[in-house]
Amino acid sequence: MLTIGGIALFLPLIRQDLDISFSQAGMLSAAATFTYALGQIPGGYLADRFGPKRVFFVGILGSTLLSLNFGMIASFHGALLNQVFSGAFRALIFSPGLTLIASWFPADRKATAMGVYVIGGVSGNILLSLVGPFLVGHFGWRPPFVAFAALGVLSAFVYLAFGREKQRSGERRPVAMLDAAQLFRYPIMWVCAGIQFIRFGVATSFNFWLPSLLVADRGLSLESAGFITAMAFALIGPSNALGGYVSDRLRNPPLIIGGSLAVLACTSASLVVVDSMPLLVLVVAVNSVFLQFYFGPLFTVPVEVLGVRFAGMTTGFGNMFANLGALIFAYALGVVKDTAGEFKWGYLATSAFCVVGVVLAVVLSRMRAKALPTAAS
Repeated sequence: MLTIGGIALFLPLIRQDLDISFSQAGMLSAAATFTYALGQIPGGYLADRFGPKRVFFVGILGSTLLSLNFGMIASFHGALLNQVFSGAFRALIFSPGLTLIASWFPADRKATAMGVYVIGGVSGNILLSLVGPFLVGHFGWRPPFVAFAALGVLSAFVYLAFGREKQRSGERRPVAMLDAAQLFRYPIMWVCAGIQFIRFGVATSFNFWLPSLLVADRGLSLESAGFITAMAFALIGPSNALGGYVSDRLRNPPLIIGGSLAVLACTSASLVVVDSMPLLVLVVAVNSVFLQFYFGPLFTVPVEVLGVRFAGMTTGFGNMFANLGALIFAYALGVVKDTAGEFKWGYLATSAFCVVGVVLAVVLSRMRAKALPTAAS
């Protein structure tokens, strides 16, 4: 996450260095997100079929090696090609890692565990936002980026040596790719997919473009933008686990999902409406708390209904649509900025999508209530 987040934080400098527009910068995110989205179901299938540990290692190693390469690239087309392959390897990280963590916990603690899983990546973004601007001021963006990537390569081998995979008890029929195709037959999976599309689209609109919004539209320095971004990620981290914990205690994931999206509908619009800087910082803080508050609950619902045997593929299914949303939102906001000269209309549209998400959460609540008795039997 030091390197993935580094592209967003250092984007104003990367744009100048590579001489690219906001639309082209959005294409860098869109390219990685597109291949990342396409690889979600295959990544989940590989985790279910061969175990998540080895798949996770390949994903970490491949993506960090490509990040090492990105720090040396001098052209837009080279950076774009790099991000295409980077997204494919990153697809081998999310579903296998989430499946690996969740497998160690009982059903009434899975949402919390899934929220804790994200804290590692968010911590990387916090550290990056705090030290990144300082390092850039002394060395430029490339040396810190390469150093972070080299650290990632090392961490992959540390994980390979010390990581543990929970042994599965009893006979277990291997999953097949045909099982993944069957997921498209379940209406509840489509509703979850719609919410996932909005969830990560909104998250990407915030995470990827926040430094640029603060620098380009609000006139802040990169150091000030980095401090606010660090605060945002510091709040996102614990909110993942807290949202999962509240969902596990209430045993009502759709309530957490709908409530979070209702708050995000308000804060997404407020980001580009409020004038006062203290008020803007408050809006960023509230938005950060609820941005991933419903992460664990949303990924838990398909596992509740379809069972743990397909946990990797259901996670990959949802995250595929999540990243299609991220792809569209990330690119669209860049186009809006280039066309209108400001991010305002892009974030107002993001707010409208959050309202749609609230409606889908109500539908999900009714479908889940009907599906759980059948799943239990």
